[in-house]
Amino acid sequence: MTRPRIGITLGDPGGIGPEVTLKSLDSAHLPIADYTLFGPRSIITREADHLGLSAVLEHCRIQDAGTSQESFVTGEPSEYNGRASFGYVERAVDEARKGTLQAVVTAPISKHSWNLAGVSWAGHTDYLEQFWPGAIMSFFSERLNLALYTHHLHLREALQRIRKEPLQDFLLRLHRHAAQILGEGPELLVSGLNPHAGEGGLLGTEERKEIIPALEAVRGAGVPVSGPHPPDIAPRMALDRPDRLLVSLYHDQGLIAFKLIAFDTGVNMTLGLPFVRTSPDHGTAFDIAGQGKADSRSMLAAVQLAHRFACAPS
Repeated sequence: MTRPRIGITLGDPGGIGPEVTLKSLDSAHLPIADYTLFGPRSIITREADHLGLSAVLEHCRIQDAGTSQESFVTGEPSEYNGRASFGYVERAVDEARKGTLQAVVTAPISKHSWNLAGVSWAGHTDYLEQFWPGAIMSFFSERLNLALYTHHLHLREALQRIRKEPLQDFLLRLHRHAAQILGEGPELLVSGLNPHAGEGGLLGTEERKEIIPALEAVRGAGVPVSGPHPPDIAPRMALDRPDRLLVSLYHDQGLIAFKLIAFDTGVNMTLGLPFVRTSPDHGTAFDIAGQGKADSRSMLAAVQLAHRFACAPS
């Protein structure tokens, strides 16, 4: 089997991205692939020396990207960090768009740093959506898998987007993309919005007016979908059920449950791209940056999942 070509971006250089990247590449459980690191060679070699992992660099390519080492700020957001980390992502995505990479794994970035650098996107998924407008933010773990209908939006704006036609379109796309990577479309388990999923309209009308009509239309198109389920029990209904994909209507509705269950090993994956894109489900952890004690399990899981789907038949 041909070894997949996987690019790994370094993340915010002032956070734990460089550390968890190198620790993952040193793992005995690292899948066999051709790896390319996107980031300044000076930062990568400095971190490798600090961690005693210089030998790791003998087995991967480094594609220099970003700004000079002297500009980096460790342990806090900065304009320089944002400009650098965005440059890594931009370069790796460009390579994937050209077909030279089958997968891209992105170490954690700081949205604050991107904002300070004048980057207009709120994160990786938002940036990717400019090229692939139907991209979907999803999360995978051993015990719970989910997709987000909306993600990096103010809560008020997210609620305003709960309308029949957009939700129907989202569920159809999600079913198609999930089937492409999983081989068979899982049952989509859709959360309601209001307590008790509206309690028949007593606690809110969004379920009755928007969500239920969308589910009926999607079900009529042959998609296995159920709901809307009370939001406080929907994650439990999908727990330990790989044949079910939880659909949460806004960011925290799904991710509170997901990170409670799989914070150290969960993976963020963007569906709807012509290549595989994954990342750990945690942030930059500025408070422990440079201390050598970051947990790299989620980053390693992101690499493993990227390898798995990059090798899967299309």
